[in-house]
Amino acid sequence: MQEIIQQVGALLLGSVPTLILFIALVLAYQFLVQGPLSRTLSERRARTTGAVEEAHRAIAAAETRAAEYAEKLRQARAEVFRMREQRLHQRSVERDAALSEARRQAQERVRQVRVAMASEVATARQALLASADQLALQVVQAVLPQAAGGVRS
Repeated sequence: MQEIIQQVGALLLGSVPTLILFIALVLAYQFLVQGPLSRTLSERRARTTGAVEEAHRAIAAAETRAAEYAEKLRQARAEVFRMREQRLHQRSVERDAALSEARRQAQERVRQVRVAMASEVATARQALLASADQLALQVVQAVLPQAAGGVRS
C-alpha cells in the first residue's frame, strides 16, 4: 500500500508542471481569445439589435407616412367628389335657368303671335263686314235681273 501511495505521489508531483501549464494555457486562452471574442460578439449583438430596432422604427415611420398619405388621398378624393357634385349642381341650376328663360321667351312669342292673329282676325272681320254690303248688293243685282227676265251680265 505504501508503494501505491508513493507511486501516486510521484505521479502527482510529475503532473504539477503539466497542471501549471494547463492553468496557464486556460488563463492565456481566457485573456487572449475568449475575452476579445466575447466583446466582439456582444458588440455585434448590440449592433444587430440596434439595427433591428432601427429597422422597426423605420417600418413604423413608413407605416405612419403611408397612413397619412392614405388619409390625404381619401380627403383629396372626397374634395374631388364634392367639387364634382358642386359642378353638377351648378350645371343643373344653369340648365334650369336656361329652360325657364326659353319657356318664358316661347310663351312671350306665343302671346305676341296670338295678339297679332287677333289683330289680323279683327282686321279681316272688319274688311269682310265692309265688303259684305257690296257682295250682298252684287248678289241681289245678279239674282233680281234674272228673276225679272233680264240678261245676265
